[in-house]
Amino acid sequence: MASLVLKMSVSLDGFVAPPDGSTGWEAAGRSPDGASWTLETVSNAGVHLMGAATYARWADFWPSAPGPFAKPMNDIPKVVFSNSLESADWAETTIVSGDLTDAVRDSSRNAPAGTYLLGAVHGSPDRWSRPA
Repeated sequence: MASLVLKMSVSLDGFVAPPDGSTGWEAAGRSPDGASWTLETVSNAGVHLMGAATYARWADFWPSAPGPFAKPMNDIPKVVFSNSLESADWAETTIVSGDLTDAVRDSSRNAPAGTYLLGAVHGSPDRWSRPA
């Protein structure tokens, strides 16, 4: 089975997003090396997994976006987890509902390279935890 990689920007002090969910802060201080690593990681994904809110924002942006990230974001298959989204106009997009565990397992099993989970937070988490 291919690897599952969570891509989520977090500052050293734990900041992930302002209360309004806006983005842009994560690239503001990115070094050229950091941008290169991020582009390589995104480009090597076999499938991108995301929720409906991320899909809604990105489906309006990426299809006509300039720059080096546009190609992998548009070309790599995307799986959107949603129980309410009925159609997806962004190329290479499949909508999945129901059991997320099975869907992630199936997406990872069928991906030729790693599965890339594009993370976002709406609001602020009360605490971070990680498995032991």
